Parts: sequence; structure tokens; C-alpha cells
Amino acid sequence: MSEPDSIREIGRTTLRKGRKFDFEVLRVRAASGKELECDIVRHGGSAVILPVLDRPEGPAIVFVRNYRYSIARTLLEIPAGTLEKGEDPGVCAGRELIEETGYRAARIEPLAEFLPTPGMTNERMHLFLATGLSFVGQDLEEDESIQVELVPVPEAISMATGGRLEDGKSILALCLARQKQLL
Repeated sequence: MSEPDSIREIGRTTLRKGRKFDFEVLRVRAASGKELECDIVRHGGSAVILPVLDRPEGPAIVFVRNYRYSIARTLLEIPAGTLEKGEDPGVCAGRELIEETGYRAARIEPLAEFLPTPGMTNERMHLFLATGLSFVGQDLEEDESIQVELVPVPEAISMATGGRLEDGKSILALCLARQKQLL
């Protein structure tokens, strides 16, 4: 689908360049001729990883409990991280998996790409399935306080479909993997 001819960008101002993303005001001219301002978060993209750990008692999803400043509490979610400039999303997925969970994957396979919140950001998330996991130890960044939590696959799916998970990327990953019969 193409862009409407009636909307035209007439300027943009970067309010702040952040460590992981930038804040902009985008000025557009609508079909009516009226100028509008839109607040935009410019983001270089991210890799999201659905790590499946094989265990004798059955496979488990490797979740992280991560403090999120935006909601002022800890959230249960699958690991994810921001792409470095020019970084391949699959490479980022492998790096973030080790960093946040301490597990290295023998296989990292793409599942989907999606726009999590297109009303406010251009961020594109690259979703991967990680299997063949082996523990090598966490390598957290200085500002991260992350605890790893293993959840059996049936319970993780129940959490995603039953409203016990709040993180959208985690819900999508679990439902998509189940629909594709990967779990």
C-alpha cells in the first residue's frame, strides 16, 4: 500500500539524541493544508529471541525478569536487545541471548518481523527462535538487572493466551511459534 498523496513531510526536528533512540518532532501537511506535528521515537531496530531449552522433564522457555523504568516495575519477558548500527539482526540475537540469559544457541532461526508500536516509533523487531542451548554465563550490561526464569512450554503458552503475560513481543512469539508447531 502506498503513502497517501495528501500527506507530505515538511520538516523534522531532533529534540534529543539518545543512547538507543532519538526523539523527533515530525511536521507534516495534511490534505486539508493544515500543518500537524507528530512526536516520533526513531529506533534502529531490535532482535527478539524465543529461547527453547531442552530438558529431561520437557522443554522450557528461557524468560528474563527485567526492571522496566517506563512502568516502574519488573516484567517477565523473552530476551531482546537493540541492534548496533549496521548489525545483522541474527548476530544481535545471539549476542543478546548470551548477555541476558547466559545461554548460547546452536541454532537461531528467523520467525517474523513486526512493528510493535507504529503510532509512535519506526522500530522494527526481528523475532528469532533459539534452540540447542548451552549455558555459558550471563554477560549483563552495566545498567541491567536481569534474573533468568525457566518456564515449561505448556505453562508459557497458557500464560501468553490466558492474560498472565503482559509483554507483547513475548505473547506474539509464543503464539506464533505454537501456531507454526515449533513448540
